[in-house]
Amino acid sequence: MAESIEYDLVVIGGGPAGYAAAIRAGQLGRKVACVEMERLGGTCLNWGCIPTKALLKSAELYRTIQKSETLGLSVTGLGFDFGRVMDRSRSVAEQMAKGVEFLLKKNKVDGFSGRARVAAPGLVEITEGKNAGTRLKAGKILLATGCRMRRLPDLPVDGARVMTSREALASRTLPKSIAIVGAGAIGVEFAYFYNAFGAKVTLVEMLPQILPVEDEDVARTLQRSFEKQGIAVHTGTTCGNFRVGAASVKLDLTKDGKVTEIEVESVLSAIGVTANLEGALAPGVRPDLDRGFIRVGDDYQSSVKGVYAAGDIIGPPWLAHVATFEAVNAVNGMFGHGRPRRVGNFPGCTYCQPQVASEGITERAAKEKGLDYRVGKFPFTASGKAVASADSEGFVKVISDAKTGEILGAHIIGAEATELIGEYGLAMDLEATVADIHHSIHAHPTLSEAVMEAAAATTGEAIHI
Repeated sequence: MAESIEYDLVVIGGGPAGYAAAIRAGQLGRKVACVEMERLGGTCLNWGCIPTKALLKSAELYRTIQKSETLGLSVTGLGFDFGRVMDRSRSVAEQMAKGVEFLLKKNKVDGFSGRARVAAPGLVEITEGKNAGTRLKAGKILLATGCRMRRLPDLPVDGARVMTSREALASRTLPKSIAIVGAGAIGVEFAYFYNAFGAKVTLVEMLPQILPVEDEDVARTLQRSFEKQGIAVHTGTTCGNFRVGAASVKLDLTKDGKVTEIEVESVLSAIGVTANLEGALAPGVRPDLDRGFIRVGDDYQSSVKGVYAAGDIIGPPWLAHVATFEAVNAVNGMFGHGRPRRVGNFPGCTYCQPQVASEGITERAAKEKGLDYRVGKFPFTASGKAVASADSEGFVKVISDAKTGEILGAHIIGAEATELIGEYGLAMDLEATVADIHHSIHAHPTLSEAVMEAAAATTGEAIHI
């Protein structure tokens, strides 16, 4: 393509925010370009959400077959090929990336390959890669460069002894033992995955609970489940004094002043993310930042006129579905298709077993805000479908305003929690009450009945507890 091509919108980044923005602008009849330096789909599709879910499905099925006798089934000769498990994960990511390529073409989005930067308002330069040297003039620019995994200080990543999730997803070798530092969603999911296939897993979290953003009841239940599964969980614990050898890593765990040395084959850092802004902005383009993330207004425009941002690059929550929501709303706003919305309530999901999902505030947050609230809780042990499916671990918990019944928060741990949370999310967006959920007929027997029963339990009207 010729240099200095003119576009209505140039999107830098092809992840869940970037490709969604490009597609939406294409749907609105705009001339759009999307520049991605690696593979369309971004971290989520290639090195995060999608490939990890493929791995977790293999782990879940393997563990289910191991307990098949509880279902009256007999299985002999069960085994696994870890390399093939990892290969399937990569093939799933490959298939989905091709799907994104198709969608961009379908919506007449011009794709460019390389590292891009905002050279000036209205001008994007591709500085490296296949299309290096190309200049794109843009009526509007959207930065959607996302984040990368944060690394442990002074501990080089080598892909064998020390990894982030990206290196873990590329490895075809199962470590015999692994220390996972950080028990957010990524750390917890990898802990479940490695443990399911027989690795000795040590999960370390410096805060008082695993999944620190989740409700305390949920975190306690998941920790008990993990420990029952054989995972060593250390909360309120810090790591340090890493000593990387040829075949193992030694490190010190410190809790309440007591130091314990452990030795593992590998260490996985899951301590969070940092913004991908390196090389994305010319020296003269300086949008306001907040802790390294781009600060935007209600219309997703940065302090540099004509330069917008959406997704992980504008800060937490770092979730693919939030990024897509932000990107679509940014494009709608910039091209006059309704007033853009900023993120309010959103679902948070963790795909270990048992699954965890939530929306809205935790009970602790309700207490700290001094709210007058009620709690409804329903255990899956009282759900006919859950018991029949041999998946009765966990519960549904809903927090509501004591006077109006407005749903303030919903928390689920158990089978298919990540699918069930959608009902509470829709209810909260529509300002429905726990009474509305309670009086909506749910099919029997289904796991979704637990959502209804938890709402009913708020006023002591649950039938099955």
